[in-house]
Amino acid sequence: VQLQASGGGLVHTGESLRLSCAISGDFVSANSMAWYRQSPGKEREEVARMHPIGSTVYADSVKGRFTISSDNAKNTVYLQMNSLKPADAGIYYCNRLMSQWGWGQGTQVTVSS
Repeated sequence: VQLQASGGGLVHTGESLRLSCAISGDFVSANSMAWYRQSPGKEREEVARMHPIGSTVYADSVKGRFTISSDNAKNTVYLQMNSLKPADAGIYYCNRLMSQWGWGQGTQVTVSS
């Protein structure tokens, strides 16, 4: 399975980004998927998850600002990030929730204050 994350960039506090993660080799619709973030000096953490039935769960730090979604026809998972803060900066990865595939290169998000 290959994961291709994209959409990161440099934004100012309060701005938005939409991350995409294209999956090849398996089906988004068959897996619980998640977005993870690794900030400098910190462990990789889960920020949002989505189950095949459509239910979602968010980390407290992003609740109300981030939205995870998917397009099964495109086999792609998205993360809409609004009202970005400097604390949201890091490398963002997507992967399935359990028995994760290889991580891919992720996409860098930088938020300036």
